[in-house]
Amino acid sequence: MLVIETSDLTKIYQNRYIALNALTLEVEKGMVFGLVGPNGAGKSTTFRILLGLQHPTAGTVEVLGEPMSAERADLRRRIGFLPTNPSFPKNLTPIQYLEFVGAISGMPQSKTKIQLARLLQVVDLASAASQKIEGFSTGMMTRLGVAAALMNDPELLILDEPTSGLDPSGRKQTIELIRELSGRDRTIIIATHILSDVERVCTDVGIISGGRMIYTGPMSEMRRLARQGTVSVEIEGNTMAFEQQIHTLDEIGSLAWERLGSEFRITFLGAESIPVYVQKVLQLVDRTGVELLHIRTGADEIEEAFLRRLEEDRTRGFLRAAAWAAAQDNGQEAETTFDAGVSGHSPL
Repeated sequence: MLVIETSDLTKIYQNRYIALNALTLEVEKGMVFGLVGPNGAGKSTTFRILLGLQHPTAGTVEVLGEPMSAERADLRRRIGFLPTNPSFPKNLTPIQYLEFVGAISGMPQSKTKIQLARLLQVVDLASAASQKIEGFSTGMMTRLGVAAALMNDPELLILDEPTSGLDPSGRKQTIELIRELSGRDRTIIIATHILSDVERVCTDVGIISGGRMIYTGPMSEMRRLARQGTVSVEIEGNTMAFEQQIHTLDEIGSLAWERLGSEFRITFLGAESIPVYVQKVLQLVDRTGVELLHIRTGADEIEEAFLRRLEEDRTRGFLRAAAWAAAQDNGQEAETTFDAGVSGHSPL
């Protein structure tokens, strides 16, 4: 079952700024879906449209199997939402605030009490339940926001940059909480630009750039793409011999390489596993007699795969623009030739 389905979703602000460009997105029930992209890529705009808080300029959007619009308060009651850097009434306590959330959600008071007590325990705020929110840290505010988003026991949980502004300990705690919340009966979509968070918690990932979805697929596939990455070796000795023999590694698949001082970064594009590539590189080290100082694999794999996708998209965009410009030039040239033929004069 598709919990989120958009087709050619487009949002243009004031006929000047294209925030979303024919974005198509499908999120199935039970997924923890990471929507990844740089700041300004269109992640928050996507969420506002999914929540019915903004109208798309064009395209369609369905949430929980039904069309979403500003009038669909019934659908929004089935969704939990955590905005970036949430803020709350400073003079309230967590208990008072969650009581308010329960009231506006139409929950019976008895159920509200049970739910808020359970959630404050889940997000590790039970000991601060009677404290004023004004003294809360960024991490505590985020955890309270997660509790508020879960008050109506939503089928779909939307988290916009949930680890923004958190220290490493707060990020780890938040990611562990998201992992605990995931399950077959709840779908979670997370917008973030922190790639390590996506790798740790998401089952599927979509990369958005310039309002366009440039990649979607399982996290396992993204890891596979990332592993078609780099084995880095730092060596000393007869480095020229090593460099001259790198091409012999090509027997196990295509490769590219670059040299950064005494470090060689060899990128394999074949289908073998990383241990196979590492073994081949170590054999080359032994064969050429150089001294191995350092070898590494797996560092920043997901980030490199993400950046590679962005670069590929930029290249395709340039080629599309060049093709369009060439088509325009050809069209003008054909028109000029036609006009000259009709008038009996040469265009030159």
